[in-house]
Amino acid sequence: MIATLLLALAPIALLIAIGAWLRRSHFLAESFWPQAERLGYYVLLPSLFLHGLATARLDGVPIWAMVATLVCSTVVVAAILVGMRHRLAVDNPAFTSVFQGGVRFNNYVGVSAAAGIFGAQGIALAAVANAAIVPTVNVLCVLVFARYGSQGRLSPKRVAWQLAMNPLVVACVAGIALQVSGIGLPLMIEPVLKALGQASLPLGLLCVGAALEFSAAKKWLGPVGVSSAVKFGLMPLATLGACHAFGLSGPAAIAALLFQTLPTASSSYIMARQLGGDAPLMAGIVAAQTLLAAIALPLSALGLAGVMNGV
Repeated sequence: MIATLLLALAPIALLIAIGAWLRRSHFLAESFWPQAERLGYYVLLPSLFLHGLATARLDGVPIWAMVATLVCSTVVVAAILVGMRHRLAVDNPAFTSVFQGGVRFNNYVGVSAAAGIFGAQGIALAAVANAAIVPTVNVLCVLVFARYGSQGRLSPKRVAWQLAMNPLVVACVAGIALQVSGIGLPLMIEPVLKALGQASLPLGLLCVGAALEFSAAKKWLGPVGVSSAVKFGLMPLATLGACHAFGLSGPAAIAALLFQTLPTASSSYIMARQLGGDAPLMAGIVAAQTLLAAIALPLSALGLAGVMNGV
């Protein structure tokens, strides 16, 4: 299990490092990076979510218990983070980055680890995890940006408009609708969306590396520490409690715990850049959590799996 997790994390760390080198070596024009971020947010990431949710295979998975476990644990942790806002010595845009670092997860690591641990069953479990968490965290993050982003607090009407027009939320809703209805994706469209979605991970991680500002690393210690404590400590504990509450056990419970202990995703940085968050801090959180996950994720997964097997 540990080797599988480390193998899934290694390419992410390397892509971040390559992005940092590309920016600092001026190999690419400075104008490339904002356009790459825009492409990722409006085209590549929506393609990833739409394709993944519309084509997920859910056979033999305790869908509703797993969905309830993942959604409830995510919402509980999100509420705790918002409740902690006045205790955190950061400005509002920085809080959005701490929030994203606490609730978002890296799909790539999750799918790779689940497949490596559980085989074909792991793919189905990962599909349910994505279907439950992806739309939940995107809606929660849009709401947090509407309240704490640099654009200032938005009216309820503007918040509703932000949700309705957010490309990630729209992609999640469309993917779930195609999955539930049984319509699926047209044969000509499916491979196009798959290819675009696959491009979102490397481009997003290169942008994360390019945005790293090492001169500000000292200021990041507090926010990085809080978001990482929530992600690797509070979130899996909340998920464990939800597993007990909804009667989720066995491989499905371990997969739920695994997904809720993953480092935050590169899409967090893209979202911070587009919606008025603290993008440099978000890049630092993504990079730091990816490195910390090499230690925290195996320990958390093994420890919590042991707890689950003992009950």
